[in-house]
Amino acid sequence: MGAWGPTHWIFVAVVVLILFGGKGKLSGLMGDAAKGIKAFRDGMREDDKKDGPHEGVSSLPRTDAEKEELKR
Repeated sequence: MGAWGPTHWIFVAVVVLILFGGKGKLSGLMGDAAKGIKAFRDGMREDDKKDGPHEGVSSLPRTDAEKEELKR
């Protein structure tokens, strides 16, 4: 067993079982993390759309030429 005692090996076994034990717990955790990240990004996109200028709308003041073009 080398320098490690039985307690260390039991701890390593528990960690391995938690990470790689039945029904893909590690992949399930990663899937949940990915869903959380995606939900966060979607929420940030929605906030940007509400607060910022909409498509085709500039936040800069228009010049006289642009105002005339919009009247047409």
